Amino acid sequence: MILSREPTDGPFGRKLRESATSGRLSPEEELQLFHQDRREHVEKLIDPALQGGEIVILDRYYFSTMAYQGVRGFDPGEIRRINEEFAPRPDLLLLLDLSLDTALERIGVRDGQGNEFEQRESLQLCSQIFHSVQDDFLRVIDADQSIEDIHGDIMAAVNPLLQSSSR
Repeated sequence: MILSREPTDGPFGRKLRESATSGRLSPEEELQLFHQDRREHVEKLIDPALQGGEIVILDRYYFSTMAYQGVRGFDPGEIRRINEEFAPRPDLLLLLDLSLDTALERIGVRDGQGNEFEQRESLQLCSQIFHSVQDDFLRVIDADQSIEDIHGDIMAAVNPLLQSSSR
């Protein structure tokens, strides 16, 4: 089993992570870096692992780019189209669905403080974009429930795939 995340720790991913603390890149630069980082991730880790029969679990993927870059004004459908030209579609996409009030409480934002993506309007638009994904691989998990119940729902979604991959 391979565990990874996006942005990665590669050169493009590092630039994206650094921009979070050193000053945001332009929307165009940021989107380009996300695509470059993902292409490298697919070529160097994801595709070889899948071809070797591994299970790959990612913390974020192109659906997050659709949502967050969609907030910055890009067409989420176009972002998806571009990514699906080179990035494998997932067998399972878990969407941890959290109410806006709970999300703001958990990230500690008060009175409109926080970065661009921690604003109520941005979070609402992100949620709408994530919920616009209509595919059989999507499982929505109620993240307002207890950690134990969230875990149970995740395992209920994951276990059938794990069982079928072990055959």
